[in-house]
Amino acid sequence: MSALKRLVPLFDRILLERVQAPTKTVGGVLLPETAQTKLNQAKVIAVGPGARNRDGNVVPVSVAVGDVVLLPEYGGMNVKLGDKEYVLHRDDEIIGLLKD
Repeated sequence: MSALKRLVPLFDRILLERVQAPTKTVGGVLLPETAQTKLNQAKVIAVGPGARNRDGNVVPVSVAVGDVVLLPEYGGMNVKLGDKEYVLHRDDEIIGLLKD
């Protein structure tokens, strides 16, 4: 079983994989690492069941697996599973949902 399948986020936490910045321009010129920008977009890999409110009811997470979301510049917890890096964020830290 892969490490990714073993990690199940708890409560309102969301496991995200950051979208990689393009390494080429439209014209085909390769960009050096210093010129590449860090994107604040990520794809949802796994979601927890949701957090409980004061009444004890579960409030579901507002995103689903496969959604692309906008992240804050700072925050989250970096997690390395195998050779890939992921980020864990709480549901209320997600800024928005990006639609096509």
